[in-house]
Amino acid sequence: MIRGNPGVRPVDHPVGYNTCMAAAPEKYLRPEVIRQVARLDLRAKFIVEGFLSGLHASPFHGFSVEFSEHRRYVPGDDLKDLDWNVYAKTDKYYLKKFQAETNVTGYLAMDLSASMAYTYRQELTKFEYCICLAAALGYLMIHQQDPVGLVTFDTAIRASLPPRSRRTQLAAILSLLANLKPSGTTDIAGCLHQLASMVRGKSLIMVFSDLLTEPAPVLESLHHLRHRGHEVILFHVLDEAEVHFPFDGLIEFADVETPDLLTIDAKGMRGDYLQAVDSFRATYREECSKANIDYVAIDTSVTFDKALLQYLVQRQRRF
Repeated sequence: MIRGNPGVRPVDHPVGYNTCMAAAPEKYLRPEVIRQVARLDLRAKFIVEGFLSGLHASPFHGFSVEFSEHRRYVPGDDLKDLDWNVYAKTDKYYLKKFQAETNVTGYLAMDLSASMAYTYRQELTKFEYCICLAAALGYLMIHQQDPVGLVTFDTAIRASLPPRSRRTQLAAILSLLANLKPSGTTDIAGCLHQLASMVRGKSLIMVFSDLLTEPAPVLESLHHLRHRGHEVILFHVLDEAEVHFPFDGLIEFADVETPDLLTIDAKGMRGDYLQAVDSFRATYREECSKANIDYVAIDTSVTFDKALLQYLVQRQRRF
């Protein structure tokens, strides 16, 4: 556990699966959340210019645009678009013009391992929280007429919906997820390698996982996705208790994916545990930054809509 795997729970706080998921997948598309994000998209082109920058003839230069031509600078143009190489040769100001290359294809990659079913005292398990994120992101892509698909995995890829941009696609994605229950162990690295081999053409791969396994193989698989030309966003979702360790006294913990039990003095362990979690996240943050992968660390005490919008704002500022 101290090696960076905080996926344990107190035995006296059993985790139950939320059986209402299958009955009402629409609950993950909370109207107030969708209205908020859609309003930003319509009024300020927030999503187009930030999260999926460069799409649909946007003036922002993202992963889905290609160089078109130069034109002379005129007052009011954005100085960041100046081509300084041309200026060095001609002593005149020219701007690079870009145009949309194609719609981006998205894949929602969802971890189904048993640890994703954990919650200590939050309303949503990690899996349900990730469904909320995936629902919002799927909505945004389909709203922009970009195809999005779904892949679920644990020790292997278990289900796959091919990317589509039709309105019914989101209902298909949610219906599939709502009838799944996280269970068993995981092989995140192996599944992401498999995904890299499956996906044809440059795509946007959105991974949702608690990453409770050794980081090195996972990072290698993420590099594989980048090597294939894919844009990658890694949503690292942990439960509030896994991040903040709100336990006290002698506690018996059970690993959620194995029969292992561990009794510890929570107060005495807290400092080392929190340091291990910080180091665990820092490793992903640093390595993902080097590979130009967006790493989004979230815990379930932050409402998913707030977490998503904070990320979108941060991404927008980089373009």
